Amino acid sequence: MSDQLKGLKPELVWKYFSEISAIPRGSKNEKKISDYIVETAKKLGLESKRDKVLNVIVKKPSTPGYENVPMLCLQGHLDMVCEKNNDKIHNFEKDPIELVLKGNFLMANGTTLGADNGIAVATNLAIMEDKSLAHGALEFLFTVDEETGLTGANNLQPGFVESKILMNLDSEEEGAIYVGCSGGKNTIGKWKVVYESVNPKYAPAVVRVKGLRGGHSGLEIDKGRGNSLKILARVLLAIEKFGIRISTIEGGNKSNAIPREAEALIFIPSSKLNNVSAVVSQYNSIIRDEVVSVEPDMSILIDEVKAKKKRKALKKNIQNRILRTIASLPHGVIKMSADIGGLVETSTNVAIIRTDAKSLIVTTSQRSSVASEIDEIVQMVQSVLILGGAEVETTEGYPGWKPNMASPILKVAKDTYRSLYGKKPDVKAIHAGLECGIIGEKYSGMDMISFGPTLEGVHSPDEKIHIDTVEKFWNFLVTILKNVK
Repeated sequence: MSDQLKGLKPELVWKYFSEISAIPRGSKNEKKISDYIVETAKKLGLESKRDKVLNVIVKKPSTPGYENVPMLCLQGHLDMVCEKNNDKIHNFEKDPIELVLKGNFLMANGTTLGADNGIAVATNLAIMEDKSLAHGALEFLFTVDEETGLTGANNLQPGFVESKILMNLDSEEEGAIYVGCSGGKNTIGKWKVVYESVNPKYAPAVVRVKGLRGGHSGLEIDKGRGNSLKILARVLLAIEKFGIRISTIEGGNKSNAIPREAEALIFIPSSKLNNVSAVVSQYNSIIRDEVVSVEPDMSILIDEVKAKKKRKALKKNIQNRILRTIASLPHGVIKMSADIGGLVETSTNVAIIRTDAKSLIVTTSQRSSVASEIDEIVQMVQSVLILGGAEVETTEGYPGWKPNMASPILKVAKDTYRSLYGKKPDVKAIHAGLECGIIGEKYSGMDMISFGPTLEGVHSPDEKIHIDTVEKFWNFLVTILKNVK
C-alpha cells in the first residue's frame, strides 16, 4: 500500500485503491486492470468470467444463514478519465497515478485521481476478500469504457449477470441514494477547411484561455463554470475587426468534461499588434469580473510566437462561419426539473475543438432525463451547426434511468441509512449518465440504486475524494448486504 494511505479506514479499500492507482486504466486501455481483477479473483478462490470487451464478473458465495437471500450485484466501471494540467508530465498509458494526501482529501499530483470509479473497484475487491461480512450470494460486475462510449455496458450479453438486484457504486455524494439518471448524445460538427497563405507582414501569435476549473459536464454544468472554447470564441470575435487571420483552434479533451483550456494560433497585421493585445487584456479583465467567484484563476493571454515555415490561415469565409457558429452554440443548463428540486433536466456542453490539415471538428454533448428533450436540444445544436455550414453527426447515445420510488432495494437502503446515521438519506436523480440506464434495458426488471462516497472535481485534475466519507459509505454498503433478506 502507498505510504500516503497507511492508517486510513477501511484498510482493505485503501489497499486496493493504492494497487489499482498503479495500473494505467484510461478508457479503452483496460486490459491490464481487467487482468488484475481476474487474477485477484483467482487468488481469493472466487469464480470469475470475462467477455469479449473485457467486462469481468466475479461471484462470491453466500455466508452461513444467507443461503436463501436473493443474489445481488455490486457494479462499477474500470476506466478513468485521463486529464492533466498542461505543465504536468504524465503518460497515462504507462505511468501510475501519484497520490497526494491533503488533510481530509485524497488527490493526484496534477492529474485526475481516478476515484471515479476506482473507489467502486477498490470497494468491490475489498468485499471480495473480506470474510467477516454477512451477505447473500454476490456478483461483482466490472465494466469497461464507461467514460467515453459505455462500451462495456452496451455489450453485456444475456446471462452474463444473473442477479435481479443491482447496486451501482458510481455516485459521488455520501448520504444520497440515486434512483434515476439522464440519458445523452453527442453532436459533432465538421467543416472541411481550406487554407491560404498569410501576408508575410502579419505576426503570428497565440491567444490562450487557461486556469478554468472544468469538471463533469453533467454534475458541474449548473455551477456557472467557464467554458474555455466559448470564451476563446468571444475574444476572437472581439479582435476580428483588426483583420486577424485564424490558423488553428484547439481546446477541450473529453466530450463529458467542461473544457478548461483552449488556444488559437492567429496572424495579426503588424500595425495592429498593440490594438489586439489591448483588447485581449481588456477581455481578460471583463470576463474575470464576470466569473471571478467561480473561476478565480482564469486568465486570457496573448503571446507572439516564432513564424512557421508554412504561414497558412483559414480562408476568410470559412473563418467567419466557424467563429460565429462556435459563438452561437448553446452551452449550459437549458431546463431545470419541475418535479425534483435542484435537478438539471436538460443541458448541453461545447466540449472539444480540433483543427487538422483538412478539417475543423467541434464535439458537443447533450443530456436530459426526458428522452424527448434530448431530441429537442440535439435538434437545436444540429441546426446551429448546419446553418454554420458544418457536416453534422449525432451519436446513438445512451438511455436514461427512470426512478422507481417503490423499489425494494431502495427501501432497504433508506432504512439502513437511517438506522446507522439517525437521519434519512437524500433520494435523488442525477444529471449524468449512469450505466444503470443501459443495464436496466439489458436486464429487464432489474431493481437498482446508486450511491457512493463524496467526490469533487471529477474529470479534472482537481478531482478529490473526501476520505471521511469512504468509511461511512463502506459501513452503509456492508450493512445493506447484511440487511437484504
